[in-house]
Amino acid sequence: MAIPGRLRAFYLSYLSTPASDHSIYRAICRHQVRRILELGIGTGRRSLRMIELAGLLHPLPQVELSGMDLFESRSAADGPGMSLKTAHRLLGRTGARIQLIPGDPCTALARSANRLQPFDLVVISAGLDPQSLARAWFYVPQLLHDRTQVFEERLLPGGGTYSRLVAAGEIRTMAAASVRRRAA
Repeated sequence: MAIPGRLRAFYLSYLSTPASDHSIYRAICRHQVRRILELGIGTGRRSLRMIELAGLLHPLPQVELSGMDLFESRSAADGPGMSLKTAHRLLGRTGARIQLIPGDPCTALARSANRLQPFDLVVISAGLDPQSLARAWFYVPQLLHDRTQVFEERLLPGGGTYSRLVAAGEIRTMAAASVRRRAA
């Protein structure tokens, strides 16, 4: 990678805002990330940066991003976002293969999980409906391979966020709990 690319990778991984995304960008730098799933795209800023960084570090094959979001169904309480058409336009300019799926996490994953290939990186945004997300964990294990990194963004009491790496055992536990919720 050329010097400008290294500088950009360093900037995104250590100096960019929000700082809660640094661990995600560092994971992209450490691992050959080509296929990304993002639950909750919001304004698309992080999506653009993840695509850019994956393309800088590992130019071939093409980066793929699957994004699930409420898009037009987003309310003011859900935070900032964009329409499906705007998201396609914005992310499509990157040259990455983009697949956008509207809906809350559970509905979107229920509709598409069987058609999706395993991802290298899964990013779950803060502020998603907790009940929908709890039910959505049922579908997550089938979207992973043994090297997949799963990051969950969480809200801090003061209003900020942080991203944490979710361990494989925790994913299995949340998926099993999701099955019990569905049966109840």
